Amino acid sequence: MHIPDALARLRATDAGQQWLSSLARRVDDCVARWDLRIGAPFPSAFTSLTIPARLRDGTDAVLKIPFPDRESEHEALALSHWNGDGAVRLLDDEPALGAFLIERCVPGTPLSGVGQDLALDVLSSLLPRLWKPAQAPPFRTLTDEASWWASQLRETWVRAGKPFGERLVDAALDALKSLPGSQGEPVLLHQDLHGDNVLQAQREPWLAIDPKPLVGEREFGLAPIVRSFEFGIGRSEVRRRLDRLTSELALDRQRARLWCLAQTVAWSIGSDYLPRHIETATWLLEM
Repeated sequence: MHIPDALARLRATDAGQQWLSSLARRVDDCVARWDLRIGAPFPSAFTSLTIPARLRDGTDAVLKIPFPDRESEHEALALSHWNGDGAVRLLDDEPALGAFLIERCVPGTPLSGVGQDLALDVLSSLLPRLWKPAQAPPFRTLTDEASWWASQLRETWVRAGKPFGERLVDAALDALKSLPGSQGEPVLLHQDLHGDNVLQAQREPWLAIDPKPLVGEREFGLAPIVRSFEFGIGRSEVRRRLDRLTSELALDRQRARLWCLAQTVAWSIGSDYLPRHIETATWLLEM
């Protein structure tokens, strides 16, 4: 079985190397566990092995084996919690194999290719369906995640060679300190809901995939959309996404802006998209 080139970056750590070396055995075990017929892996996954599969009864599915990390924890549980309402359905989960089966989106066209106006129409109607009441534990809280980012942000920035100005570090840390204690109602959040994580499907026109679940206030849920450069690059485009979504969803614009700034800075170091993320964070800081 060919391992997608996009997963090669995981070889940089011992844990990643061990996980990659176990994949062929895991896939064989999954095929036996669920009596699957499988195709070639999807090439675009960066932190998971995803493979089109067909169940014994002819149902089309996707076998997913995620690299175990902080962000992917409880992904299958989040899909179960949504129960197909705005997101792909969880068909089965096997924690012992570190794998699960999900509904396959056909044709699977990503929302990133439809243009900003239509994409925001879709996301404005999709987000309230995903924002279901949820408890932590088992899900990790936004408060805990903000504390985690804050505890290592400056050190990580220094270790990376200070790849952007310190004022962004200071602004992100200020937001991570001030926002968590004054949050609104906690709901289940998809903290990586960018344009490639919403796919065209048959059961519904569009379905979310690949949650990195947290429990926290709704304003945080706009962060991945506001910084989604695939919907349009530029200060005015970032502002447009922020203004439109906060208005249509009746959310606090200032809190959404600061959450997006903080997460974007925290996620930027080590990202392949660092220049664009820092550009976006700078615009958000100046708004």
